[in-house]
Amino acid sequence: MKKIFLSVFMVAGFINVYAQQWVSPGESGKLSYGTTGRGDRIIDFSYAGYKGGGVAIPRVPVKIRLQPVAGDNAAAIQSAIDEVSAMPLVNGSRGAVLLGPGTYECSKTIAIQASGVVLQGSGNRENGTVLQLSGEAHNAVVIRGSVRAVVAGIPVRITDKYVPSGSIQVNVDKASNFHAGDTIRITKPVTPEWVHFMGMDDLVRDGKPQTWINGEITTDRVVRAVKGNTLLLDVPLTDSYDAAFTGPQGSTVQQVSLQGELQNCGISNFSIVSPTQTGTINERHHQAFFIGGVCDAWATNITVYNTINSITVAGRRVTLDSISIYHDSATIGAAKPADISTNGPQILVNRCYISGRNVFYIATGAKVTGPIVIKDCLFEGGGWIQPHQRWATGLLVDNCRVPGGGIEFMNRGEMGSGHGWAIGWAVAWNSTAASFLNQQPPGAMNWMIGCTGDRRQEARPFDKSPYLPEGIYVSHGKPVLPASLYDQQLKERQR
Repeated sequence: MKKIFLSVFMVAGFINVYAQQWVSPGESGKLSYGTTGRGDRIIDFSYAGYKGGGVAIPRVPVKIRLQPVAGDNAAAIQSAIDEVSAMPLVNGSRGAVLLGPGTYECSKTIAIQASGVVLQGSGNRENGTVLQLSGEAHNAVVIRGSVRAVVAGIPVRITDKYVPSGSIQVNVDKASNFHAGDTIRITKPVTPEWVHFMGMDDLVRDGKPQTWINGEITTDRVVRAVKGNTLLLDVPLTDSYDAAFTGPQGSTVQQVSLQGELQNCGISNFSIVSPTQTGTINERHHQAFFIGGVCDAWATNITVYNTINSITVAGRRVTLDSISIYHDSATIGAAKPADISTNGPQILVNRCYISGRNVFYIATGAKVTGPIVIKDCLFEGGGWIQPHQRWATGLLVDNCRVPGGGIEFMNRGEMGSGHGWAIGWAVAWNSTAASFLNQQPPGAMNWMIGCTGDRRQEARPFDKSPYLPEGIYVSHGKPVLPASLYDQQLKERQR
């Protein structure tokens, strides 16, 4: 096994420049935010991560210890996980299964399906714990809840003509049934008028019309307080809500209960090794791990070799910290795998490293609302940080390096099956890349602030012209203060 390492870096040479107009220090020393003419602003991203950001990953007591045996270890590990899963919850925890040093051949997925359960190894470096994948293609580890949203009461309409991105409140026509602590679902219908406004009603590929998005876009928040008919929210909204494009139904708010969602689960301190894999992304491949149907989970200090479409996070309030992914070979074909797919709100990807070619290092799914933060990461080999499809909102790329590739906030047009506008209300902050593509969607904004690398302008894919409008660049080529937007926002929120 090759030596495992994590590249660590610091952005140096800051100048005494702030992202004037959009973010600047106020008289109190706290950041002050500029707005668009309609009140949109760069959101407070500090709510991303375990427990809503700024909370240390817990140390969970070990209940079962295992050592590797010859042959397949998957059944033994799963049996230990199941035994801990049957233990009582104490302060949100049941306990951890600890894998001793050595190699554990695993021909099947290890599944965590109960709250408060942790799988941890004895290190992700040489002489640590290795999950060696064998047999048919499978995920090494899955943390999966079975979430069902149970709605209560009837939806109430949002009465604001326009709710700006970054807002922490909405006004509704009747708030008497809402109380502090309620989980609510905010629903914005996808109307033909809005799709047309976004320029997404003319997507055609191979002579066939492509559907960008339809149905509705939802985001869940918790009511912090109720004042009259105003609902104050726990986390800022990452998209805007324009009544001009929501049709007669309008945008609505409804109480929900998320049942079956797991809490306080994690994996840490081991390596995952797959045999070298080739082929296109349409084939089945070994993958590293999946986290979904959870609130408050983590994966830390994990090193991964040769998996494809390695990590998917579909839960909320999840932290990935110190994850390293290495590839011996690239996948074949124009369609690229995503090493880390962020498909849920309040996700923090921190201090991660990827080495690979022909890959999206970070991608987002359809209709994903943030905040999602990618921070202090290094990605080498010629891939991309690229929100991938169908209108994700609220992404921060903070102090990341992609020396051989790109950071792209773009309209993907007919690519895929009509991915179209992939991202809105995104920020790249003090990051470096070989190139940047920053495009501005209708009615929304994307910012690149304090970044260094070549600026590109392009038309929609498969078109030669016209170039799409550029998003906002501030202090390009010169890093700004604060050094980390996420860190400063978190510091201010925790005062």
